[in-house]
Amino acid sequence: MYQPDAELLFPARVIPCLQGLRGARWDKLVNSVCEQPEGSLDEHGFSLMMIRNAGCMTCHAGSHRARLGCTACAQQVTRRYKGSDDDLTDEFHEARDDVDDYLRRGSNKIQKRSMSDAITEVEQE
Repeated sequence: MYQPDAELLFPARVIPCLQGLRGARWDKLVNSVCEQPEGSLDEHGFSLMMIRNAGCMTCHAGSHRARLGCTACAQQVTRRYKGSDDDLTDEFHEARDDVDDYLRRGSNKIQKRSMSDAITEVEQE
């Protein structure tokens, strides 16, 4: 069965659909992420938090979650979350920091590679 709302990982397009499912602190977080430009660090951090909470890494075409679709699955996970809105906010900040760390490590590798390439070029001249 094909579900047009099912994707490989949590899609950022679902973030606005999570408003109003919890308390004011959650809504404030959702709004602040939605106000960021597409591809922002906050958007990626929020997506990573939802990927972890919803178990997107183990979702597959035959699973109940995939049959629900990403929007319904994310709404269900958000409503059923056992912690507080503060806990979710903390998880968001942790996921955002994880994405930032990952991106910084990647850019450092690129810078190191570029520097070594530059040194090689200078030595060859």
